Amino acid sequence: MPNPSGSPVTAVPSPWHLDADQVEFFDAYGYLVLPQRIPDELLTRVRAAAEHWMASGEHPDRERPGDWLFADRPSGRVMYRVDYLHDKGSPASLELLGSPEILGIAESLAGPDFVPTYESMVFKAAGDAAPIPWHQDAVHARRSRLFNVDVYLDASRRGGGALHVVPGSHVRRTDACALAEEHGWSLPGAIEIELEPGDVLVHDDMVVHGSPPAVGSALRRTVYYEFRSARHILAEGPWTPHWVDRRLRLVPLALAEHARNWPQQHRFTWRVPDDLRPVLGRDEQAELRIVHEVHTPGEWCSAG
Repeated sequence: MPNPSGSPVTAVPSPWHLDADQVEFFDAYGYLVLPQRIPDELLTRVRAAAEHWMASGEHPDRERPGDWLFADRPSGRVMYRVDYLHDKGSPASLELLGSPEILGIAESLAGPDFVPTYESMVFKAAGDAAPIPWHQDAVHARRSRLFNVDVYLDASRRGGGALHVVPGSHVRRTDACALAEEHGWSLPGAIEIELEPGDVLVHDDMVVHGSPPAVGSALRRTVYYEFRSARHILAEGPWTPHWVDRRLRLVPLALAEHARNWPQQHRFTWRVPDDLRPVLGRDEQAELRIVHEVHTPGEWCSAG
């Protein structure tokens, strides 16, 4: 089928890029499952880093407390999200970002000028059975692809709060409140996606998705990287060229971190256009946390 987003479809220069059938499926349905995408050794390091990020959020002297998000549940106050992972004391998130397993997806869907626009870990702590209501992450004019690469660190099971997705719902804005009020979790056409540790789910920022209350108390953690093309951001915002340049500096840092840990393995070849290729600053630590002062609005019931 024709590409509905207008984004270029990158040829398949390596085993880690998506093939034409995978890109076509993603464009048609708004999601794509890539089983066992992340190597076991890398997954183990990211899982250990996740434990550190969660423990750091509970420390009373943590830096930048707003990077750890909490919610009030009937059982008490629980942490559910960590933002800006790269400066949180473990290089594993940067290593994962720089892997061909992740960047091959980014280039396949956003083109060589891909920008890593967000990084976070969202999780349901053991015993936290709260739902995530139907929503769309970011609503836009669909002249380019906006998408998340979701790396599952733990199993996500049917009946245990696994993600529900409505295939094909990414082509237009929806009314999240109306969906919830009319259908609850029995939304026509919705499917439940089971995933194993190391699996990757790629989802369009506009696909309707959510997760019902969990049955049981298993921990479920997912690392999210969002990507957009620089061309799209510079044409439609919401960020400035300076912000894009700073975000692009994450890529060479991530590639270097991956190369340090995988010296004998395949490396991703970054083909960013010369006019966008960034120059790293002297303070590498300052490059790891580029905050978002504005966001592309999504569609959540709580947002009206």
